[in-house]
Amino acid sequence: MILGKHKTVGLTVAVLATTLSAQAAFASILPGKKKEQVLPSAKLTPSQSQLIDKAVAREKEVIKAIKERAPLVETYIQNMRPDNQLVQVPESDQHFLGRVEFGRIIGDDSFQRNRATATGEAPSKFGFFKHSASFITGLGDNLHLNFSSTGFIQMLLMDSNDFDREHYQFAYVRNEFLGNTPTAIFDVSPSTKNKIGRFHGRIWVETQGGNVVRFNGSFAGSEKGSREYYHFDSWRTNVQPNLWLPTSFYVEESDAKSVNRSLKFKANSHIWGYMLKVPQKESENTSLDVVGATDVSNEAQDVSPLGAQRAWVQQAEDNVVERLYQAGLLDAPSEFDKTLEALATNILAYNNITLSRPIHVRTLLTEPLESLSIGNTIILSKSLIDTTAVLSQDGAQQMGNLNALLAFQLAHVILGHRLDTKFAFNDRLLFPTTSVFNRIPMHHTDADNEAAAKKALELLNAKELAGGQQYFGLYLQQLQARLGALKSLNQPMIGDGLVKSDKDQTFWMAPLIAKSPKLDMADLKQQAAMPLASFLRRDPWTEQLITLHTGFEPLLSAADKMPFEVTPIYIKLSYYKAPDTTAPAAGAPANTPQPQPPADTTTPAAPAATTGTSNPPQN
Repeated sequence: MILGKHKTVGLTVAVLATTLSAQAAFASILPGKKKEQVLPSAKLTPSQSQLIDKAVAREKEVIKAIKERAPLVETYIQNMRPDNQLVQVPESDQHFLGRVEFGRIIGDDSFQRNRATATGEAPSKFGFFKHSASFITGLGDNLHLNFSSTGFIQMLLMDSNDFDREHYQFAYVRNEFLGNTPTAIFDVSPSTKNKIGRFHGRIWVETQGGNVVRFNGSFAGSEKGSREYYHFDSWRTNVQPNLWLPTSFYVEESDAKSVNRSLKFKANSHIWGYMLKVPQKESENTSLDVVGATDVSNEAQDVSPLGAQRAWVQQAEDNVVERLYQAGLLDAPSEFDKTLEALATNILAYNNITLSRPIHVRTLLTEPLESLSIGNTIILSKSLIDTTAVLSQDGAQQMGNLNALLAFQLAHVILGHRLDTKFAFNDRLLFPTTSVFNRIPMHHTDADNEAAAKKALELLNAKELAGGQQYFGLYLQQLQARLGALKSLNQPMIGDGLVKSDKDQTFWMAPLIAKSPKLDMADLKQQAAMPLASFLRRDPWTEQLITLHTGFEPLLSAADKMPFEVTPIYIKLSYYKAPDTTAPAAGAPANTPQPQPPADTTTPAAPAATTGTSNPPQN
């Protein structure tokens, strides 16, 4: 009987618990009964609490540093649609590039503006710097951010005013390595009643200096608003001693109407050029002394008319390269550039062609697929290099793609297609300081491109290069399949695109398609093109390119290919290490078998376990 009573009591308790759970679940779906999620109230240990205090203090320093800078901000958005074979594919895209003076945008009343916008109250007069504000506001609108400009800023800074214990509560999760950097992870949620527009998510705090190096989540929106903040993952890098600045963030949101959980859109935003200072009204260089120059005026020769003409052309070319670099659009010279120069030199050697000046290669740091030749300097866009970097055991596919890209612009050099000499005048090439970058017309004429394409095919017919033609033809097939959806990616900003024009959607190098195998997305042994950001990463402080050394990831389905697509960001974080200036970097050898530059010397050796958990901060 006693045993029976125990069974009855146990059953009664179980039924009561089930009933209460059902009532709670039913109540949660009733109007006005939305239950607020509350973080666990586990008390932080003294060392964890001290780390949070450091993070709060360091965040103020980050905000101060950003307000003193005017970096470049590039955002690329892909709107997605469901696909039966690939789960989802891009449907359309948008691209934005501008230089932003954050000191004019990050204000003391940002959250008041957020709340006013979210609740439909009359907006105040922002007083933003005209160009920076319009650029950021445009980004907010196209990312569907409820709070436009400040919504975008908060993806870089979380909370530019009130990131502290008074307005937020923190709960320790675990420790984790991000690359080579040990971090402690905390869940964060607003602790005040006014939670509209405040950060809600997770932060990674590096344990050495207490800097927030990564945070992801969303922001609390308004129930009255029709648009809300979307989810994002924001990363920072250690650009100077104890200074971690925003570098990239990834945004995505699922389509609630999709039965296969496809995304509504996804976007990447990258920030670089922190060394680009806010322009001064007057030049700081007031000295007229010529420093570092040797007086050889007595030995100088007179210049012939032909020499004057060539010097004039050279001046125009030098002006363009210098201004592109000063504007933050061109990378700082790197070992990878020398590797590309070696490949270009090999193409000339295989065709028994000698030029009067050596070939140089630089990388355009922006997203659109384009290339350009300025005198003897060839420029390839970062995304061209990334999406053609299909890795194989022998490196033949990546090399074949790079040879085709280089051959097209080498042909312009060989044929003497020169830049407009109007750029010899400095005032004809003034890039905007803090505004949106529009198209800068330095592309070749259609006639020049037709002639260059024909010459490039001749160059690639050399016996040492002929076998690689099939790979770039396959790449063009893959791009052809995505042309309708990726119009912004294929719209060059400065140079020559792969596509002839908006009206003629054929490629300059189209004859290579006939030499390639047929594109087959179902064939998991065939990878025609890579996702964006697959091979190179920008250093946000120096504008140098860092080669990624990723592990092999086998394709398990056609959906894994993701050609030309935006993908989530994961940066191998490391602490700042001062560059070695004792000796100049050696150039790449003349006969480079594969475009694999040396490892990044600024990154220290990886720890025994690059990801996973470790002991939490203790007393």
